[in-house]
Amino acid sequence: MAKVFVVEDNPTIIKTIRTELAKWKHTIITVKDWDHVADEVEEANPDLILFDITLPTFDGFYWISAVRQITKAPIIVISATDIDSNIMHAIASGADDYIMKPFSTAVLLAKIQALLRRSQEPANVDNLNWDTNNLNWDTNNLNSLTNELTTPKGSVQLSPTESALLGVLITHLNQMVTKEQLLEWLWQGGKFLNDNTLNVNISRLRSKLATVNLNDNLRTERGIGYRLVTRHAK
Repeated sequence: MAKVFVVEDNPTIIKTIRTELAKWKHTIITVKDWDHVADEVEEANPDLILFDITLPTFDGFYWISAVRQITKAPIIVISATDIDSNIMHAIASGADDYIMKPFSTAVLLAKIQALLRRSQEPANVDNLNWDTNNLNWDTNNLNSLTNELTTPKGSVQLSPTESALLGVLITHLNQMVTKEQLLEWLWQGGKFLNDNTLNVNISRLRSKLATVNLNDNLRTERGIGYRLVTRHAK
């Protein structure tokens, strides 16, 4: 059972979402004042947020950026706008996943359940050691509960998705992890995922690593996958 905040102004879509999520005992909260969306989200303290892009006041990109400053809750964008031209903007603003209108409620539910699991516990990946909440490489530490990366150059707050990605790469340090493996471990094999989501999340993780001079440690194996390397790796 989770608390889901729905930032959507279409009554029909709200009703559809409410009906589907009620089957799983999730609580639905909607916007009361479109001038104070971020304040309402902060007060509600939801477990997950659904965001439309076209809204009565500021657009969804604006509110996603504002909300991401006050909560680490997973965000799914629901929009009728073209996915290729907007997915990068939405995820760069702080969203974790994206679904197009009209959408299947089964797919939406699958995305919601996957993100809720990922935000509430470390990734359940075979052969990974999650016995500790702290994952280390070199002089850097990732707390998989708070999603905070601590380094000699400072600390970085990651989203649940970024933290899960980095956690997998840390536990496979200096090893190449394929895109297929990441999709299988973190996104149910990519069945409900647009392929760009992985690329954009890696890009966003790399940007945050850059703030503490670690972006060069995240290597791209072109067309295959990614590798996190130690300080002295070539």
